[in-house]
Amino acid sequence: MTVAGGTTAGGGPLLLVGASGLAREVLALAAETGRPVLGVLDDRHADLPPTVGGVPVLGPVAQASAYPSADLLLCIGPSASRAAVLARLDPGSRFAGVVDPSVRNPAGCPVGSGSILLAGVTITADARVGAHVVAMPGVTVTHDCWVDDLVTLAAGVSLGGGVRIGRAAYIGMNAAVHPAVRIGAGAIVGMGSVVLRDVPDGETWAGVPARALAPRPAVGGTR
Repeated sequence: MTVAGGTTAGGGPLLLVGASGLAREVLALAAETGRPVLGVLDDRHADLPPTVGGVPVLGPVAQASAYPSADLLLCIGPSASRAAVLARLDPGSRFAGVVDPSVRNPAGCPVGSGSILLAGVTITADARVGAHVVAMPGVTVTHDCWVDDLVTLAAGVSLGGGVRIGRAAYIGMNAAVHPAVRIGAGAIVGMGSVVLRDVPDGETWAGVPARALAPRPAVGGTR
C-alpha cells in the first residue's frame, strides 16, 4: 500500500507495542496529526512508570488481543527484537502505519503496513518499502531501492539507487550505501559506515569503507 502523511489502517486508536524512545517520537507525531493513542504495551510494564509520553502503560504485549478495535504499531527500534515481537502477535492483528507530514514520496512509492517514517524521510522513484520498517529522521531512499520488511534505517541513512536491504537488517546512523549494493537479511551496518560491497546475511560490518567485523569470542568454556 502507499502511505501518505499521517496514519493508516482501520482508523481506530493506536496501541503502541514497546515503551521506547521511538514510541515517544511516534506519540509526538500522533498528537500533531490528531490520531488518538490508547496506550502502550510492554513486557517490562511492572518496572515502567504508569504513563509514557502522556499515555498509559496498559500491560504486557500478550494483552494486545484484548483491544480488538485498536491498530497496533510496533515501536521497537532494533530490527531483530521487532521481528521477534511480531512473531508473538496474533496473525490477524491490524497494524497502522505512521508517516510524518514532512516525508517526501512524490512518486507514491509503496510503503507496507506498520511502517514508521519520521521527519525528513525522502523516497524518490520506483522504490519499495516493506512492512514494519522504521525510517528515522533524514533517511534518503533513492530510485529502485527495495527495503524489505522489518528493516531499521537509523537517522541520516542514505541509500544509493538500486540498493537492496534484506529482511530485519539494521543500518546505523549516517551510514551510506553505494548504488546496487545488497545488504543481507539480519545484517547490521555500523553508524557512519560507507558500504561499497555486498554484506552477507547476518554479518556485522562497519568502517570507511565498511568491512566485516570479527565475531566476538565465546564467553566461558573450558581451559
